[in-house]
Amino acid sequence: MQKIVAYPLSVIYYLLLGSTLVFFHVAQWICFNLFGYNAHKKSVDVFCFFLVANTYVLGTRYKIRGIDKIPTDKPLIIAVNHQSFYDITTLGWFMRKFHPKYVSKIELGKGIPGISYNLRHGGSVLINRKDAKQSLSAIREMAQYIEAHNRSTVIFPEGTRSKDGKPKPFAENGLKILCKYAPSAYVVPATVNNSWKMTKWGSFPLGIGNKIELIIHDPISVKETPFSDLFEKTEQVITQAII
Repeated sequence: MQKIVAYPLSVIYYLLLGSTLVFFHVAQWICFNLFGYNAHKKSVDVFCFFLVANTYVLGTRYKIRGIDKIPTDKPLIIAVNHQSFYDITTLGWFMRKFHPKYVSKIELGKGIPGISYNLRHGGSVLINRKDAKQSLSAIREMAQYIEAHNRSTVIFPEGTRSKDGKPKPFAENGLKILCKYAPSAYVVPATVNNSWKMTKWGSFPLGIGNKIELIIHDPISVKETPFSDLFEKTEQVITQAII
């Protein structure tokens, strides 16, 4: 029965999503080209609000815990487990005051209205996972950017999403480069729960009635923690909180 109900709700959701993507592609272009970074950032914040609000049609609810733990005057490396596209929209809206930028695969840099534009022009970096040299260079560039501007970057150490919610082993290279070139940063481990259920039947129909949870764990100072300890603790606290 739930799946039957999900079909018409998913149609409504995708109509709303498509309209949101196209509208905010145009809005971002105007803000970025005519008014600069701050205007573009505000347009992206509103964009993320609507990306989250659209999911309410599917009966999606959100629970955010621990966001008050995050320092506001330091560069941040937000390390998160990866379950679906809805991890990104959740982070984009609920952590908007930290100016989150993304280490994203290069394929997402074109073809998706609104999202691709933001990835190309909003301070994120695109990596070619088949080109290790380019990937590490782009991640170094991101680290230097957040170090200079006291902003944040989001990295998914699993690399690819875990479609059933079970975490994959974390890779350390990307996080290591970020820590090396943003020495004053704090690593903020975060756990996303239940976003994989949005696509448990694939892209259509979408899952309905889910509660997506974002848990922010205690930040870890990069300069005060040996990387091996930092990496182990980050992976441990993230994965232990996965339902």
